[in-house]
Amino acid sequence: MRFKRSQRIQELLLEEISKLVQSGLKDPRIGFTTITKVEVSDNLKHAKIFVSVMGSEQEKTDTLDGLINAKGFIRNALGKNLYLRYLPELDFRRDDNADHVEKISRILNGLHSEPGGQPL
Repeated sequence: MRFKRSQRIQELLLEEISKLVQSGLKDPRIGFTTITKVEVSDNLKHAKIFVSVMGSEQEKTDTLDGLINAKGFIRNALGKNLYLRYLPELDFRRDDNADHVEKISRILNGLHSEPGGQPL
């Protein structure tokens, strides 16, 4: 099965942006951040970057603001590292999937325990 070019670009952007977030950004607002997924449009003009952040609600908001402010730096670094005709416009979004998984796990664990706190 042949991959679409946008899927290959997604994987490449995920890897490069992850490297930049881990080592290249000096913004103190950016905390413990993981790039979970990148979605690139078929025409390669727009990219949605989903970010998972560990910490409080304020830390999550600050980290997202820091990434949005660093968007120009990230695009510039991608332009130097990648040989693409068009660099996609970056759109950072919060990925709350881990929070939902944790909430569902707590609910399920609560259902499977007796009132005394011991599992069945």
